[in-house]
Amino acid sequence: MRFVILFWLLCFSLQVQARTFEHQPLTELLQQTVSTLPGGHATAVNYRLLQQQQAQLEAYLASLSAVDADIFKQWPAAERLAFLLNAYNAWTLQLILTAYPNVDSIKDLGTLFQSPWKKRFIPLLGKDRSLDEIEHELIRGSGDFNEPRIHFAVNCASIGCPALLEEAYNAATLEQQLEQQTVRFLSDRSRNLATDGRLQLSAIFKWYKEDFQQPWRDSRSLASFLLRYADALQLDERQQQQLAAGKLPISYLNYDWRLNAVAQ
Repeated sequence: MRFVILFWLLCFSLQVQARTFEHQPLTELLQQTVSTLPGGHATAVNYRLLQQQQAQLEAYLASLSAVDADIFKQWPAAERLAFLLNAYNAWTLQLILTAYPNVDSIKDLGTLFQSPWKKRFIPLLGKDRSLDEIEHELIRGSGDFNEPRIHFAVNCASIGCPALLEEAYNAATLEQQLEQQTVRFLSDRSRNLATDGRLQLSAIFKWYKEDFQQPWRDSRSLASFLLRYADALQLDERQQQQLAAGKLPISYLNYDWRLNAVAQ
């Protein structure tokens, strides 16, 4: 009987391990190296300090690489999405460190024939992948998530990007974290604002408009998605009515690709 109990305890332990992943090492790194900028809408990274702790970052990346693809598939959707968001952000930081301090923009790390997002330098889930593969295939293209708010969670190491969250994403808090990041970004008047009879948005909404037009909760269009966050955008009642009726012109701001580094 004792052997049977131990056997089932072992099986249960393995099942738990298969459905969870520990992201605390990334949280510790982010809490030390990511600063919240005045106003709370954006963050900046102390890449010099992160460079001094690169061994810890690489240890975390190695733990991501060690996850078996079949085990990954057994995880709940929230666990998988948190894992992929953290993988994207952590490997983006690692990419910047390959050239820091001699880098002013992540775009500097590409070539004439290949953008930095297409470099296959990421050993993940059984193959070498690029940042684009993580975002566009594993997250957006998998059909598993249908989550437009991921665009406020992945970070491209640029000032124009939504803030790099000061902690790792976790399945248990993922809903709150995604909502927080969405409100945070839409509340930033330097990147999204209503003025002079038009709505000026981040270019993210132009590049990924299709994601915001797909059915998601009670939203079926970019306008209905934005109306969910009318308070964050500071839309008055008239602007909300115009947006709902398709009568509020929308334009897109230039994207700031400068590195999201703290001032040294």
